[in-house]
Amino acid sequence: MFFGAKRRRSSATLSSPHVDQTRMSSTDAQHSSNERDMEALRQKATEHSDLVKQDNPILPLPTLFWKRTDEELDRVATQPSVFDDSAAAKYFQPHPKYENLHRFDPGERWTWREELPLINRLDLKITLWACVAFFGLDLGRGNLSQANTDNFLDDLGMTTNDYNLGNTVFQISFLCAELPSQMMSKKLGPDRWIPFIMCSWSIVAGSQFWLTGRSTFLATRALLGMLQGGFIPDVILYISYFWKGNELPFRLALFWTVRRVTDILAPVLAFGILRLRGLHGREGWRWLFLIEGGIMLSIGIWSWFMMIASPTQSRSWFRPKGWFNEREEKIIVNRILRDDPSKGDMHNRQAINLKLLWKSLCDFDLWPIYIFGLIWEIPSGPPDQYLTLTLRNLGFGTFDANLLSIPTQAMGAITMCIMTYLSTKWNERSFFGVFTQLWYLPNLIALSLLSSSSSPWMTPQSIGEEIEN
Repeated sequence: MFFGAKRRRSSATLSSPHVDQTRMSSTDAQHSSNERDMEALRQKATEHSDLVKQDNPILPLPTLFWKRTDEELDRVATQPSVFDDSAAAKYFQPHPKYENLHRFDPGERWTWREELPLINRLDLKITLWACVAFFGLDLGRGNLSQANTDNFLDDLGMTTNDYNLGNTVFQISFLCAELPSQMMSKKLGPDRWIPFIMCSWSIVAGSQFWLTGRSTFLATRALLGMLQGGFIPDVILYISYFWKGNELPFRLALFWTVRRVTDILAPVLAFGILRLRGLHGREGWRWLFLIEGGIMLSIGIWSWFMMIASPTQSRSWFRPKGWFNEREEKIIVNRILRDDPSKGDMHNRQAINLKLLWKSLCDFDLWPIYIFGLIWEIPSGPPDQYLTLTLRNLGFGTFDANLLSIPTQAMGAITMCIMTYLSTKWNERSFFGVFTQLWYLPNLIALSLLSSSSSPWMTPQSIGEEIEN
């Protein structure tokens, strides 16, 4: 979010002939005096062979899916960049305090034989961690739905309106916390801030074991929203340190697919945990909150040891050798900066001041994305949050209601991966974004028009007959 305005501004400066000519004329003398050095740099930038734009693998762990020939593996994997033009490169140099500056070298070259195994390792260490961490987030966000199948509202003397209010309080707190949390993450570093908020919300989630009524329910909803709100943007910021722009969509799809996977596993967990009702005189939903809170806390503690500050800052007292050697660090840093030089504009523990925040907010090209981000879950949110309550109202029992929520989540996970893969393969975003939203429309129309007394088991033909009647 905070890099868009600066990157676009730099690109515009480069592409404007008038500005370029002005700058070039004012620095002609300097260019003449440094002509030999520039020529040497240009020669180094084109050693081995001319750089050619190549399609890199979209899927993670690519070498497990197909074998490349030795000739293909030994080709130069370095992609063309502004750094190959000595006249342009000086406008895109990393900030002097950029944490990976000591590994930056515009003339660095590497092969696919070196890069592909490194991509695999990044997937296993960074992408896998992000997915497990998101499992911890969504486990805490979604267990209220399973608790509802175990007479949660009746046990606390609450109504559906109280449940609605709790959801609203959570969503507002979640939304309000996103920007402040992201600013804290930039100041302290995602590797410090993310484990802290994970452990914090895990403790709050587990404390729901001791809920007494409406007031404690609303208080924990607000606290959970405030602590969980910044997790998603913070993680996206963190993984952007390791991945190129065209590699991020599928990694983010895997990240979001975990939400669906969690919604599949959570009912299975709940199926067993809710059977503890009566243990020590406690309701099953209390044990659900306590046990899943412990699972989330374990993931949070693991994250303290798993997360690294940057590709060149993986060494610590418990990891003295780090994750990467010097050669691998150079490959990671240079492949990222060649793809997006703006990622070197800031230090990874540099706070966002009000001036930078204002510039980001004034980047009008991003406003449609912000608006879409606010409304994209409206079609799917209510049916998702109220699915288990709806199933209970249709006459299904506690355990059937939990298990019947699994198929929709499984299909959602598969569809998300397919759509993201095709979107990346064809380099098309808007069509797939609109298509996935329109997909909900006929289903929402059916839910709106069907009678509340309709059979819980319906075929497309019976739905059509019901609507006609």
